[in-house]
Formats: sequence, structure tokens, C-alpha cells
Amino acid sequence: MPTLLEIIQKTTDFLASKGVESARLNAEQLVGHALALKRMQLYLQFERVLAESDLEKIRPLVKRRAQREPLQHILGTVEWGGLTLKIDRRALVPRPETEELFELVVKRRAAITSETSAPPRVLDLGTGSGALALALAQAWPDSRVTAVDASDHALALAAENATFLGLSTRVTFIKSDWFSALPDGETFDVIVSNPPYLSEAEVASAEPEVRVYDPREALVAPDEGLADLRSILRAAASRLAPGGLLALETGIAHHCVLLEEVSATGLAGGESVPDLSKRDRFILAWR
Repeated sequence: MPTLLEIIQKTTDFLASKGVESARLNAEQLVGHALALKRMQLYLQFERVLAESDLEKIRPLVKRRAQREPLQHILGTVEWGGLTLKIDRRALVPRPETEELFELVVKRRAAITSETSAPPRVLDLGTGSGALALALAQAWPDSRVTAVDASDHALALAAENATFLGLSTRVTFIKSDWFSALPDGETFDVIVSNPPYLSEAEVASAEPEVRVYDPREALVAPDEGLADLRSILRAAASRLAPGGLLALETGIAHHCVLLEEVSATGLAGGESVPDLSKRDRFILAWR
């Protein structure tokens, strides 16, 4: 029978042949998940001889990943923003870039207000799995966080995550097409969103993990990915409290158009912020 290390090596080679990026990391996580071992425990048991019952647990997971099902769907969770989130096909897998948006919002809020207190009212537009809303609720325990999404499936997943994390009393979930279902006149001190911003062509050329498994409505927007971003910007000025911050994740080719849109809406301080790969990714604006 093979050793644990031999199975990890064979799994790595197999996944790499199927086009899976970071094949060794994927192999370790899949094998560890199947055997209920953390990665450090794997390293300490490389010479362990696996029984057929062990292999039967590993094979179906490797098969799913070879078919390019996202690793996070197979594992069932993802570590993101200091939280463990349940993940499945009901919503986008939270991306590292969106985690950067969360960190940026927390830092900029402190910088522009020179306050240590949490913003009283926070809104997450298009919450998906609830990642942004829940991370902000964790970071700002005194904030009242509202999270909206047009998808019943996404809202159900977000609510499950809130319950699992013990945050269900601090985040309100509402079915809404952006601001439409919110009470007239309600304003927020921070508004964040990672809306659909890809074009049809971009999705068509994306990796199978995105193209096949992510909800299409959470990816694609009309007008070459700009339609939802423009809708949010045009409505945000009336929904931000004085001094309020708007922070958006965007497509990397959208910033010239969006900065003009910021000026046209009367919002102040439109700023383009790159992600860690130096690509224009985030737009910040204030009232």
C-alpha cells in the first residue's frame, strides 16, 4: 500500500495534468480533509501507510477537483477576513481581492474620521456569502450592519454563515436589488460592494472554477461590466450620511469611466486604489 507522501505526490501530478493551479497545495488540502488531518499533521505522517479505506475517502474528492470544481466547494469552507465561511454554489467564492477591500475599508474609515469608534450604520450591497458584511460586523462590534442581495439562495447562505459565526443578531439580511427595498431616506456611514463587473467575454475566457461553478448573475453585468457599478454610484450620494464612505470593487479597465461618474454624482474625493498585484481594483468616494 502507498504511503501518505506517495499519494500526495501522485495527486499533485494528476491535478497538475488537469490544469489545476497550485496543485501541491490542493493535493495536501484534499488529502488532509479526507483524512481529517491538518497540514502540519500531514507533514508529520508522510511515511504512514494508507489503507484502502483511506484511499476510498480521498479518491472522490480528487476526482471532483480534477473536474475543476472549486477547492472551497469540496472542503465546504474558506478562511477569509479572519472568519471561517461556509461556501457552496449559492454564491461566489470570496476572493482575496475582496478581502483586500475589507481591509482597505477598515483602515480608511479610521483615517478619514480620526475616530476609533465604529461607524453606526454599514451597508453591504450584493452580500453573496455574507463575507464582507460579517467581516465588518466582526471588526466593528458596535455597528449596525445591513446586507442585501437579490438572490434568495445567496441570502440563505449568508444567514447560515451569520448563525455559524454567532453574528446573526448583528447583521440584518434583506432581499433587494441594490437600494430598492431599503426604506426611503435611510442613510449609511459606510457602503461597500463587490457587484457583478465582468463582461460576457471575460466570463467566457475565465477558468472553469469561475465559468461553470460561480453564479452567473453574480459575475456578469451589462455595458461591458459597468451597469451595476454605475447604478450603485448614481444612488449612493443620497444613501450616504455626511462624511460617509463608499468603497467598490471593480473591473481593472473601469476606473477612468467610474471616476468621471463619481464627479457627476456629486460625491467627493473619487480615488482609484490598486490591489496587491498593482491592478486598479477599488474605487473610494465620500459624501
